[in-house]
Amino acid sequence: MIDFAAGDIDARGYLALPASGAGPGVIVVQEWWGLDSGIKAMADRLASYGFVALAPDLYHGELAEHTEMDKAGELMNSLSPERATSDMSGAVDHLAQLDATTGDGVGVVGFCMGGMLTFLLAAHRPDVVKAAVPFYGFPQGDAQPDYSKITAPIQGHMAEHDDFFPPSAALSLLEELTALGKDVSITVHEGSGHAFMAPHNALGTQDESLSEQIWPQVARFLSDALS
Repeated sequence: MIDFAAGDIDARGYLALPASGAGPGVIVVQEWWGLDSGIKAMADRLASYGFVALAPDLYHGELAEHTEMDKAGELMNSLSPERATSDMSGAVDHLAQLDATTGDGVGVVGFCMGGMLTFLLAAHRPDVVKAAVPFYGFPQGDAQPDYSKITAPIQGHMAEHDDFFPPSAALSLLEELTALGKDVSITVHEGSGHAFMAPHNALGTQDESLSEQIWPQVARFLSDALS
């Protein structure tokens, strides 16, 4: 765990370094549970591919157990987009200035709530965010950012069976972003359920085979964009 500045407050996050000690930087954005073992495992996985991964703690130490969906919902609803964006932006600046971080800009990978926030961060920090990989999450309703500001290529991975983020809405977003001229792909993975990448398998939807197929795609995408 490390500390970094986020606006006028101190924030914390989990930093995972590759075996080489240096590599392109990637922000990892948490699910609604908080900065739990699953998100740390995602950061570790990215580090195993050679990335310097930083997962900011957007709940500032609070955490919901994987049996506490009501608490997770309360924590997510209490997190304002403004505070989340400030914390993530601080994490971006900290990651970009680390001696261990190489390459041009940083990438962002987010899961569930973090997938939604990936779009917000890409729109807020196009100066530094050069690649975005949202998993089974995207902005809906009033929470949508100004997509025209996004300059990073986007590789999205969504679930076919998802009551939180319906695939029809994901494909509508794909059409919208394509019409804006964005470099974007959004794949709805057949047979998958929400949180199919999650190592904790809190919803019983983890798909290890699909996860092993997707990780190399994500690593190549990030490497190409950040080299």
